[in-house]
Amino acid sequence: MHARTAAQGLAAALTATLTLVCQQAHAAPAAPAGRTLAARVVTYDAGASAEFRAAVDRGAAVWNESVDNVELRPVAAGQRADIRVLADDGWPRALPAALGRGTVYIGRQAVDQGYDTVRISAHELGHILGLPDRKPGPCTSLMSGSSAGVACRNPYPDAAEKAEVEADFGAAAPSRPAGVPHGAPIVD
Repeated sequence: MHARTAAQGLAAALTATLTLVCQQAHAAPAAPAGRTLAARVVTYDAGASAEFRAAVDRGAAVWNESVDNVELRPVAAGQRADIRVLADDGWPRALPAALGRGTVYIGRQAVDQGYDTVRISAHELGHILGLPDRKPGPCTSLMSGSSAGVACRNPYPDAAEKAEVEADFGAAAPSRPAGVPHGAPIVD
């Protein structure tokens, strides 16, 4: 009887150990000390952004300098981009499809009125990264958009905007930006 109790105890210990190992294997990987996990890569295609190509690339670089959990990269040839960037004659706007996916229009109307193209690009990319407009707002807030006036040339998100993107892209599954119905444009 003592051998049977010992065998049951050993079996229980083995089951508990295997359960713990399986749970750890399925848990999110931990970053090594002093290092962060790789950022989620979101690709963009600025091939149809015409004269705004450099501004779009700079707007993406601003986001890459500002946050760690997402990285914007130009799409590789032959690949489908997460974000399409187009130039048109209207007002700048974004059509988010899901977090990190959608279409951006760099509208010439705002540029013709004197708004900065890099700020426009970074702002519209901010919508695709899940941020809403924050109007009216100061020039220090990227998402204040046009309400900061044509003299505002700041293309950088503020601390709260950075934190929101970091939190959104630190989450497991991509989703639609909060409060934005599917297919609804965000017009600035």
